[in-house]
This record gives sequence, structure tokens and C-alpha cells, in this order.
Amino acid sequence: MRLSTKGRYSVTAMLDLAIHDKAGPVTLADISQCQGISLSYLEQLFARLRKSGLVKGVRGPGGGYRLARPASEISIAEIICSVDENVDVTRCKGEGNCQDGGKCLTHELWTNLSNKLHEFLSGITLAQFVERPGIPELSMQRDKMIGRFVLAKKQAVAINRGVFNINKELVAKELAAKEALR
Repeated sequence: MRLSTKGRYSVTAMLDLAIHDKAGPVTLADISQCQGISLSYLEQLFARLRKSGLVKGVRGPGGGYRLARPASEISIAEIICSVDENVDVTRCKGEGNCQDGGKCLTHELWTNLSNKLHEFLSGITLAQFVERPGIPELSMQRDKMIGRFVLAKKQAVAINRGVFNINKELVAKELAAKEALR
């Protein structure tokens, strides 16, 4: 069995969305640049993913795509199947007409392997994969290489500190003014 680029790229793009879900909508251009997947190919895949109810589009400035459901409810098998890919390793696509219109000697073996493979991929969710050791670090490393989400990260840090302008001189003046009022 060989998983085509449709299946592999769909899983990669969905994993990217799951990793960055808390940062807001993700553009296909960001995914394309970070994951090395053609933008036009991503557009085709996301049309299928959207039709399957796995992603939803967000329009307007700051728009992009988000997961339509929590990452814990989306399995890898569901993603692969949504882009018309299958995890069937039989020559006959499970129809049982592998040899002269009937089953070949190894049909049951390959059917069982296909079922086990589908069961395995159905048992892995995006959330579980995001939490695997090394995945967050690898994602952050790729994001840094292309300068992705740098502004959002700075804004998040500033918001967490209770400071919305990260200009150090201005922050110092604001803090000094607060101290003077006390």
C-alpha cells in the first residue's frame, strides 16, 4: 500500500491547523510556506476537507481556516478518507474480484491488513498526534524559520503581562505613572 500525496498532505495540513488552532485562523499560504505544499494543491484538498465538515473557513482580515471540530474528535483515518483516499491494500479495492473475477488466494490476508490499518489510523486523533514528543518543538522550529506567528506571539506575551504596547520606554513611563498615583 502506498499512501498518495493527497492523504499525506491532508494529514500534514490538518496537523498544522490543530497545532495553531489557539492562535486563530490559519491561512493556506502559511501552511503552504511552512509545510512545503503547493498553495493550489492545498486549495483543492481544503475544498474536500470543508465539504467533509473537518474544517471551516473564516472570512475577512485575519481569516483563514480552523478545525470545524475539536482536534480530539478528528481521526487520521477520517482525514484520509475525506480526500477520497483509502487505506485499502488489496488489488481489487476490497471487491473480491482480484483474480479472474473472483478472490485471489491472499485476498483475506490483504483485507485483514486493510482493516487493521484503518482501525489503527481511526484510533489516532489530531489531538493525540499534536501531543506526541517533539511535535510542538518541531512546529515551533518551522514557524521561526519562516517568521510565522511572530507578531501573534509577541501580542500574546504582552497581553499575558497586562501590557498591550510592547515598546519598553512607553511601558516604563506607564508603570512610573501608575507608581506615582499610589
